Amino acid sequence: MAAITVGLLAASAATSASARPQLPSDGPGTVLDISPLPPESWVPGSGQAFNLTYRSTGAGGSPAPVSGSVFLPEGPAPAAGWPVLSWAHGTTGLGDGCAPSAAGRGPRDMEYLAAWLAQGYAIVATDYAGLGTRGVHPYLDGRAAAYGVIDIVRAARSIVPALSSRWVVVGQSQGGHAAMFTANLATRYAPELDYRGAVATGVPANLQGLVPVIGPEVPPALLGTGMKTYLAYILAGLRAARPGFDLRSYLTPFGESVLAQADTLCHADMYARMAGTDLGDMFTKQLGAPFREAWDAIYTVPTSGYDRPFFIAHGAKDTTAWPFLTEQLVADLEANGQPYTYRTYPADHGGTMAASLPDTTPFVRSLLAGRG
Repeated sequence: MAAITVGLLAASAATSASARPQLPSDGPGTVLDISPLPPESWVPGSGQAFNLTYRSTGAGGSPAPVSGSVFLPEGPAPAAGWPVLSWAHGTTGLGDGCAPSAAGRGPRDMEYLAAWLAQGYAIVATDYAGLGTRGVHPYLDGRAAAYGVIDIVRAARSIVPALSSRWVVVGQSQGGHAAMFTANLATRYAPELDYRGAVATGVPANLQGLVPVIGPEVPPALLGTGMKTYLAYILAGLRAARPGFDLRSYLTPFGESVLAQADTLCHADMYARMAGTDLGDMFTKQLGAPFREAWDAIYTVPTSGYDRPFFIAHGAKDTTAWPFLTEQLVADLEANGQPYTYRTYPADHGGTMAASLPDTTPFVRSLLAGRG
């Protein structure tokens, strides 16, 4: 395949304008910029890859630019076009330098995405709103993340006519949370696309159960460094997602300084920062009912309203997204008659991705069977 240049992509957009439903030229999914992606950042097996910035919907329903990457398989596209896998990444941090399209991806994610690319799927990979673009990233704001996941499918299809309208979402950890919200919103938010279903691994669910125990008297040993790191990101993200909520009244000066660092530090550095942090020192008072209400409105995974099949995979050795909380999510989905498949694996948080592939690969293949 000849190298894709900005000019060729623009031509592709023009020649494909009559081939698929069109959104307003300034609406969600509109491409704002296309740029090269260094070859060392390509998913192994890619025939072509590039970065793009596109319009989406951010926190509170406001328009937002979002960045991301596109990876195309080698060789010619099938007659029906490459089916699309929209990848929702795990926690990298909140600072712009933490965006995977700029910072690159670790070996675990590269190997996992290469396995999907080898199946003949084009991969589109959002950075999420505020991560690599203006504003603060509203961490774990499920709706804002889902909009970015969906709109990059729109954006990529507008410039690569070889992409099918058939698509799925696959996500891990923070991205597993995003995948669940995407699965709940996709057909309503983007009815012109042919959304088929989802895979969510390591889903952080029912974290609202932490709210009553967080405050000045929280036992230092209650949460490990990993969960403390995620909590700092959650609180910093809450300020972006709900700017009208009085979070400052809950925080000590030390707590404010921790969140200021959470706004910029990527995961490894923030983990090191939180290793010696006593959470109790961050708070002036317990996180009570008003905080729980703000939390629920943004983070709580929906337990009804899914109209396509989805697969939840979880590791029995996961100490980051506790299995018993995911099991409660699954029980709620079951009670509400939702179209889910649930499997557990003898793996830790990150290991669940590879461990579940023998099950999730045929699951996705069955979802995408047929023409788009």
